[in-house]
Amino acid sequence: QVQFVESGGGSVQPGGSLRLSCAASGFTLDYYAIGWFRQAPGKEREGVSCISTSDGSTWYADSAKGRFTISRDKAKNTVYRVYLQMNSLKPEDTGVYYCAVNRVQAQCPAGGGALHDYGYWGQGTQVTVSP
Repeated sequence: QVQFVESGGGSVQPGGSLRLSCAASGFTLDYYAIGWFRQAPGKEREGVSCISTSDGSTWYADSAKGRFTISRDKAKNTVYRVYLQMNSLKPEDTGVYYCAVNRVQAQCPAGGGALHDYGYWGQGTQVTVSP
């Protein structure tokens, strides 16, 4: 069964950095739109960033622009992992971060796309930003 596995979360102080990693068990990540999402306590899950693994085109939520960078690890024309480098972290970045694949299209939709278009959610990785 296909499932995503997220890792790299942790606890950092404001201004710190973390790099999250996303891999899929059961298949490689070629020719997909892979999204990163987060869910803060008591809030709905929201899109943070997306990458089209075929051409590397990206989308970022306004809250992530200038601080987060999404990338893909491509070796021998095969994408194995997608990363989210998070810099200048703020307390409001706290939450569980998930990655998932867009099941409707291989290019990142404008605005990141609808949550229900994404699937194969992993268990997530916790990110906590506090003094």
